[in-house]
Amino acid sequence: MKALIAVDGSAASLDAVAFAGRLVDPAADEVAVYFSPLEIERKLPGSPRTMVAGAVAAIIDEAKRQLPEASAAKVAPLHSSQAPAVGILESAAEWNADLVVVGARGMGTVERLLLGSVSRAVLHGAHLPVLVVRGAPPTGRGLRVLACHHEKSAAAVAGTLGMLHWPASTRGHVIGVAESMLAGPLPAWLEKRARDPDTAAIAEAWQREHAAEVTDLTGRLEGFKRSLPAAFHEATPIVVEGNPGEKIIATAKADGDDLVVVGRTPTDPLSRWLLGSTSEAVLMHASASVLLVPVEKTS
Repeated sequence: MKALIAVDGSAASLDAVAFAGRLVDPAADEVAVYFSPLEIERKLPGSPRTMVAGAVAAIIDEAKRQLPEASAAKVAPLHSSQAPAVGILESAAEWNADLVVVGARGMGTVERLLLGSVSRAVLHGAHLPVLVVRGAPPTGRGLRVLACHHEKSAAAVAGTLGMLHWPASTRGHVIGVAESMLAGPLPAWLEKRARDPDTAAIAEAWQREHAAEVTDLTGRLEGFKRSLPAAFHEATPIVVEGNPGEKIIATAKADGDDLVVVGRTPTDPLSRWLLGSTSEAVLMHASASVLLVPVEKTS
């Protein structure tokens, strides 16, 4: 596995390096640290090339210190004269990266992404998984990871999780959200009227639909869990009902997860405007780091 980590010298970007370091196998995986000299040139206009080169080298060296020693020893330093987003994407393609890692800062709106529009451009332009790190990895324990199931993205998510390195201390679990029109237990208003012969049939159909959907989703989650690395096999799958983005965010927060893994399926602009996007909601509102796994559109 080849992971390209974009840094800008900030604490948030160095946290991203440290987090990614927990997901790579020093013995088998390759790591590249990318930095755009344009960032230094903008902050220090008119500086000699030797000063810019020295600043870039210092940032790369500091990034290496966040990695396991065996990984740091063979880091590939990458840079480009292109604008940051273009440079990251082009370097990832030329280096044949399997994963791009960027950092994020704080809580807020769109601008909380570390490189602002740069990170968003990377997210929307990348055809490979992008890990958005929100904070340093935990100390004293393994990672807590929540993998989100969706029928269209399950295979892609499983493939991405399979290429990452998961230490034995990792605690992984999976979640699926029932989101049909009749999802959820019998509503109170219908329960009160269930004794009325005219509504009893509706109540029965509602309950059957709910039970069937939960049973079907539970079965699919068991299969999804078995397709993931061993770190995800022990925990009981989580089945919840309602809005997928809201339920995933709430579950990750309640469980103290460090990382949420979610597929990003292609949607047309109208669908995104009307229904929103689960991956966008998780990315923008989860307090955990987020690994977005793209799913290619099929004809």
